[in-house]
Amino acid sequence: MWNKPHLLNAIADLLILAASAAVLVAAAVWLVRVPSLPVKQVVFVEEMAHTRRAEIEQVLPATLRANFFSLNLESVRSALEKLPWVRKAEVRRVWPSRLEIRVEEHRPVARWGEGRGELVNSYGEVFVATPTPDENSRMPLLYGPLGTAPEVLKRYGEFIEAFAPVGARPTQVILSPRLAWQTRLDSGMSVDIGREQQKATVHDRLQRFIEVYPETIGKRGAVPAVVDLRYPNGFAMRTAGEGKGK
Repeated sequence: MWNKPHLLNAIADLLILAASAAVLVAAAVWLVRVPSLPVKQVVFVEEMAHTRRAEIEQVLPATLRANFFSLNLESVRSALEKLPWVRKAEVRRVWPSRLEIRVEEHRPVARWGEGRGELVNSYGEVFVATPTPDENSRMPLLYGPLGTAPEVLKRYGEFIEAFAPVGARPTQVILSPRLAWQTRLDSGMSVDIGREQQKATVHDRLQRFIEVYPETIGKRGAVPAVVDLRYPNGFAMRTAGEGKGK
């Protein structure tokens, strides 16, 4: 072997490579375990409208019990996303001792369900949180079977657009278990629209009603309590205390 320089060179290269790897492993272990590299600063890069400092201080300390390199960013993100108003959190290290956190909060656009504190955000996602009294008073009430919040929110937007020409605005949109639509307007009037049908879509029935609204509802002294659009060639109106009439 000693007469084979190329073999000796190869062995030397392998030994150097092994030694280098060992040094790197030792350095990595040291960086992970060394207590002198703590996270000294946690910075939230954007202001939050609903999440309070006390809530953050309650969940973050348990996730920061490591140094700059060994800190588990996924644990930090997961802890923040359990807070009521946090929809999504992004966490990154900034050398030498800072943690930067970007939080996307839920933007509430409607109340959901039967008073269990559920809200709907701008993505149609249901979450549980407590809005301010002002927010609560301004938001409509949406309701539907489990998993239908995105569809109900979309219909709410369509109903707002449909009633805008007659100066009315929906305050409730309900999708029944049988998938029938109903909306209540800011005047207190309920509008039963019914189920989606191929020959008479929800959009078509609503547009037909809006076209005659000024000459019917608009000229009445009292706003009907209920308007029923589930008729093939017309609709029914009922004021409080009255029977049905075409």
